[in-house]
Amino acid sequence: MQKRALITGITGQDGSYLAEFLLQKGYKVYGTVRRLSTPNIENIRQIQDDIELISADLLDQTSLTEAIEEAEPDEVYNLAAMSFVKTSFDQPVLTGEFTALGVTRVLEAVRDVNPKIRFYQASSSEMFGKVTETPQKETTRFHPRSPYGVAKVYGHYITLNYRESYDIFACNGILFNHESPRRGIEFVTRKIAHAAARIKLGKQKKLELGNIDAKRDWGYSKDYVEAMWLMLQQDKPDDYVIATGETHSVKEFIEVAFEHIGITDWENYVTYNNPKHLRPAEVDYLIGDYSKAKKVFGWEPKTSFKKLVQIMVDADIEREKKA
Repeated sequence: MQKRALITGITGQDGSYLAEFLLQKGYKVYGTVRRLSTPNIENIRQIQDDIELISADLLDQTSLTEAIEEAEPDEVYNLAAMSFVKTSFDQPVLTGEFTALGVTRVLEAVRDVNPKIRFYQASSSEMFGKVTETPQKETTRFHPRSPYGVAKVYGHYITLNYRESYDIFACNGILFNHESPRRGIEFVTRKIAHAAARIKLGKQKKLELGNIDAKRDWGYSKDYVEAMWLMLQQDKPDDYVIATGETHSVKEFIEVAFEHIGITDWENYVTYNNPKHLRPAEVDYLIGDYSKAKKVFGWEPKTSFKKLVQIMVDADIEREKKA
């Protein structure tokens, strides 16, 4: 029997890589898209003919129930969210609707249509926020520092609650920062890679950033979607930190990106601490301990920090050449 999966947020970075991964595993893949006049399908263009898209919205309970009825999935991956931390300060209520209550709506739809469906929730290292211990693991206390982080904590605990209350096979993947050439241009990593590519090609002179001292545990999205799938293949549901166990500053990201295009004096091209790019409350230091995932299902990151930065810069150089 061919397995079936439904991915919310299929057009995003993780959704598109997960869809490709599941297709390779022989799944029938469905994805939800919001009813926009022109849906953004850039990330799934290469697999568009192999997947089924269903109109649904995290703000609309009926549409989610209907999507699950139509797809009849064995597995649901809830990756859709308002995912840009800076915007969550500008739109805190909407962030709560999508990123917190949206999870409840998907879980309600699962419970309503078929409680035997296995459910994956995309939790986030932003839940740790002002960290209380280093490295951060599954038992580390949450202290989110943004409306996005707060909403993700709600999503995390409501998933746990449905697991314990309704015996739903529901897992939280607490993923630390993970990037790729498919990352949205508003995210600092892609912003740096894109600017480096344009500077190399003579299309741009300067890059403007906020806090370059913030440290993150950065992995490759393509590696991380395998961990999502592995969580749902286990005998019992649980929560797992997915990370690299290394931390690097935004400054290091800049250094590697510019070094890759042959520039060592990056300071001449980058201005930083621009107030418009700073968060009201910053998360300074994140580093994850993925030893539980390694022990339970043998997952480890495959792509080094340096390689990740190079992959992103190279992809943007190719894009800019075609543009």
